[in-house]
Amino acid sequence: MKKTLIALLAIVFVASACSKLDVTPESQYTLGNFPKTPGDYSALISPIYTQLASRYAVDYFRMQELTTDEAIIPGRDGNYDDGGQYRQNHHHQYTPDHANVKDVWGWGFGAINTCNRVLNSIANSTMAETDPARIASTAEVKTMRALFYFFMMDLYGNVPIVDTFPVNDLPATKKRAEVFAFIEKELKAVVGKLPVKDPNNPIPTYAHPTKSMVYALLAKMYLNAEVYLGKGNTKYTETVAMCDSVIASKKYSLDASYAAVFAPDNGPAITETIFAIPYDPLLLDGNQFTRHGFMAYMYPVYGVPNNLSISMSTTPEFYDRFNLAGDERNNTWMIGKQTYKDGTPFTLKITKKDLDASYTGPAGDTTWQLEITKTLVMTGKKPFDVGNDYKARCMGVRSIKYYPDRATTALTRMSGNDMPIFRLADIYLMKAEAIVRGATATTVNGELQDEVVLVNKVRARAKAPTVTAVTKADLLDERARELYWENWRRNDLIRFEAYETEYPIPGDVATPGYDSPKMNTDKRREIFPIPNSERKLNINLAQNEGY
Repeated sequence: MKKTLIALLAIVFVASACSKLDVTPESQYTLGNFPKTPGDYSALISPIYTQLASRYAVDYFRMQELTTDEAIIPGRDGNYDDGGQYRQNHHHQYTPDHANVKDVWGWGFGAINTCNRVLNSIANSTMAETDPARIASTAEVKTMRALFYFFMMDLYGNVPIVDTFPVNDLPATKKRAEVFAFIEKELKAVVGKLPVKDPNNPIPTYAHPTKSMVYALLAKMYLNAEVYLGKGNTKYTETVAMCDSVIASKKYSLDASYAAVFAPDNGPAITETIFAIPYDPLLLDGNQFTRHGFMAYMYPVYGVPNNLSISMSTTPEFYDRFNLAGDERNNTWMIGKQTYKDGTPFTLKITKKDLDASYTGPAGDTTWQLEITKTLVMTGKKPFDVGNDYKARCMGVRSIKYYPDRATTALTRMSGNDMPIFRLADIYLMKAEAIVRGATATTVNGELQDEVVLVNKVRARAKAPTVTAVTKADLLDERARELYWENWRRNDLIRFEAYETEYPIPGDVATPGYDSPKMNTDKRREIFPIPNSERKLNINLAQNEGY
């Protein structure tokens, strides 16, 4: 179903085969005549998409989600500590040497460099500048470059702007407002040259930029304008206009099933997807939700390999938002006593001491119905550590939003659930929020859409109770229910001035090198530091304040 991956990965396989150096060249391609066909352009552009997939669902996810209440990876008697990087995320104690800070910077600017290199190759091609394939490919690459610049601006704030290849001079850091203006200008310049989705044949544009993808990205930028540009610089009317451009196109509609949007066999058939990453457990790795977000012991019930992790869950405070009667989104979590599909209790035969490390009675085995508990309690023996008996391993509600992929293997442990970046439900909620914040409700496709109408579209699909009024607090909670683990929570919390809300875990103790296990609530932590490793290579990169 994901045939787009074949073209997407072709250049990777070709590159990996180049190990014999004493062969006669068979290609007549040169810098001047390549690319010259649509297939050439696809091969040239494909590394941009493999780069996007590589860290979006892991390292980038950790920066956007582990720093919030949506996701947490506690230690389990030292396991999953990984140098303390996850507790540093949770407590906002990340440093310029943090693994995610370094890796995601390299990921983002590596992709921007790839985009610039591809644009340079297109510019040097002998194909006419008026050639449709050349025009379309240039617009596609510039849109992807703008997307990566949005990621970098959102995370790091003040970053260099590099739009040439090769780079002859070390670039200097630019203010966040300058980066915002650059992205906005680039997107407005290319949107008219991008295709639109054909609902009857969505495959050609699936996982590639379209006009609606640009509108969605601009809507996200405008909704966060006060964050990126400073207090008073609101663009809520512009947010509504961009959302309306998507809605008015009539190219997208909410899928009948919320679960289907994130299932392993999702893809072009999902009608609300505006832009997504087409993961595949064998061809395009990077999605590890089955590996890390699932409860590993439950593998016989879900038909997945047994070489999985028990590492990631959510906080009790976040899970408590899933409290609406009949809401299908409640079913995306695993909590309580677990059963087989027919209702038979799912049990494990283990020693009493392995079940509960505090047990002091007679030795022996016990048959235990696996129970996932909401509460997280630290042992106090190690920082940010819940212990490693079976009860501790089952602390924390687990997610099956990205439903466990039966095609994952014990070797790679990767999943094939495509991960949406932009989808229609988010468009509805962004428009609703912009209206609540001061924009005027608009009529689209013959329907007057105010905040109540828009939120109820999302609620109705989830089979949740509808609303008669909507506040900003309601919208933050609705975004949590609808969009969790889609890499928007940090972005949302900062906009709602709630990023510094602490989620303490009972029993936690001080981390060596820090005074306490409490969150660093300095608002300058809303953007990440520039990695020390990059500043050593480029003395023109100024460090963000507070680091």
